Amino acid sequence: MAPAPPTRREVLILAILLVLLFFFGNSDTSPPMSRLKRPRPNPTNSSSTPFHQAYTPHPIDTRLTWGSSPPPETTIVAHVPGLFPHLPKTLLLIILVGWTVFDKLYIFKGVVYVVSDHPSSVPDVQFIYSKALFIKEGKEEEHSRLPTYKEIRVISTREAKRLFGTGAQIIDGVTFLVNDPPQFITHYYHWSAELWYGFWRTYTSLAPSISAEGNTTLPPARRLLFNHLDNSHWRDYASMNQWVVRASFPSVTMEFKDDWLDRAEMGKAFVFERVVVADRSAAMLSYNFARYQRTAAAAFALPGGANWWQPIRNNVIEFAGLSPDVGSGTTGTPVITYISRQKWGRRMLIPEHHDRLVEELYKLRDTYGYEVNVVEAENMSRLEQIRVAARTTIMMGVHGNGLTSLLWMKPTPRSTVIEFFYPQGFAHDYEYTTRGLGMVHYGFWNSESFTSPGMPIPKYVQGFQGNEIPIDGKAVAELCVHRLSLNEEVDD
Repeated sequence: MAPAPPTRREVLILAILLVLLFFFGNSDTSPPMSRLKRPRPNPTNSSSTPFHQAYTPHPIDTRLTWGSSPPPETTIVAHVPGLFPHLPKTLLLIILVGWTVFDKLYIFKGVVYVVSDHPSSVPDVQFIYSKALFIKEGKEEEHSRLPTYKEIRVISTREAKRLFGTGAQIIDGVTFLVNDPPQFITHYYHWSAELWYGFWRTYTSLAPSISAEGNTTLPPARRLLFNHLDNSHWRDYASMNQWVVRASFPSVTMEFKDDWLDRAEMGKAFVFERVVVADRSAAMLSYNFARYQRTAAAAFALPGGANWWQPIRNNVIEFAGLSPDVGSGTTGTPVITYISRQKWGRRMLIPEHHDRLVEELYKLRDTYGYEVNVVEAENMSRLEQIRVAARTTIMMGVHGNGLTSLLWMKPTPRSTVIEFFYPQGFAHDYEYTTRGLGMVHYGFWNSESFTSPGMPIPKYVQGFQGNEIPIDGKAVAELCVHRLSLNEEVDD
């Protein structure tokens, strides 16, 4: 008996199986391009790896080898217009007093080497590097910090070949090198608003077109290298330094003086692919430091966009559990945050003036519906400090470390920092930081206010550090209304 013909259901199932077999048999089963880890390009070759070679087995690239050829020189990737215009294109990436970005900077036995066949065109190394001694006042102390051949040298490719041999071990990615003593490191302001602030401002000059959303083409820093302090002397008493680092670059590694000595004692040459060098002593020789007494001020001679800080701000804000958009706009409810130091024991308002200020701020809340926060930073967790600052439209307080959190405010036309000083006293610390972020700063001497460009000369007068600082609470409240009403934006 002949077999029964297939049913329509069996024919349909067979057709489906054939289609599936055809589809999967001809599809590419390799993982999608976006998920593959591409090999890092060889730093000796600027061209991209050919596609047909991208995923073939290859040696792990740890060495820059030149063999019988001259070693690669330190190279230019970008340049500051009008700054050292005589520099050849085979020298520096960027040179700026105290803040320098190098490609192919060499280290050998603990000494930094700039390799160039044009030594007369290399800026004086005192503007790049120092002995990293503690900062003390006086010309003699300043001279004692200047570098010698034991710290940094400029050598030719011929000398480099004689010293280094046929190659150097690669320190890959982007390194932030801190050539400073621990003197200013363990402090929230000096870490976040000087060191971190200056590093990022310098680095973003390489790609200044950062979007308002904080998007950038720059890869994150791969390591922080401190060649003069150990791993127990970089955290501050408030534990903010480590928060800022881990939030900004979660994968960053940290090396310290023992790691620096490890490489030095090996007697082998190493080469940084890219390194941003920070040197406080060198930065103090800059014109901008003379003007503002801020080491990070020197970095602002470099190209930069209005949104340069947003990648760091956004990462820190998101790490705190908030959207980067928090604090933006000019139509929402403004947030006024007064950071009180009245229990700190140093640099405090006259008690009656503090009480009057709080009273006037609460009047603004009741009259205009503003959100008013009166806080003591020392009694807040790190999370609370960052969250409050991120939402703040106007931050105010006596000159002090609590104002460092202005870094996490969102720059808008209303964003303002109000700082209280003892009359005739002034320091640029938070004023320059505020202005560098694109926000407005006002200083107050009791009832008298001032802002850029009409800033006073820095002066630490008697009473600056005291606990009898006067403030006119009503004048401060009136300025808040003025700023939040956007009077400067009105076209008369």
